[in-house]
Amino acid sequence: MSIIIYYTSVSSNLKIKQNQQQIFMHLDSKKIQYKTIDISTDSEVKDEMRRKVNDSTALPPQIFNGDVYCGDYDKFFEAVEAGNEKDFFKL
Repeated sequence: MSIIIYYTSVSSNLKIKQNQQQIFMHLDSKKIQYKTIDISTDSEVKDEMRRKVNDSTALPPQIFNGDVYCGDYDKFFEAVEAGNEKDFFKL
């Protein structure tokens, strides 16, 4: 399985951009490979992300390991602060 990050390359929301960047930088610093899926390219991709997280209003970033949902930025941040990244990413 591999880490998949649903993100958006087009957003006027600075917090979303910063949250995405923090996740990417953390994964890069730990040399953890991941794949990105840009929800701004197709509304069906955004709908797919929302179906997978079971939340019709979910915003990026959303994190998966394969088809297993890991969480959003807040859950990621909690895991990093607690030193539980491997559990969070299901590695």
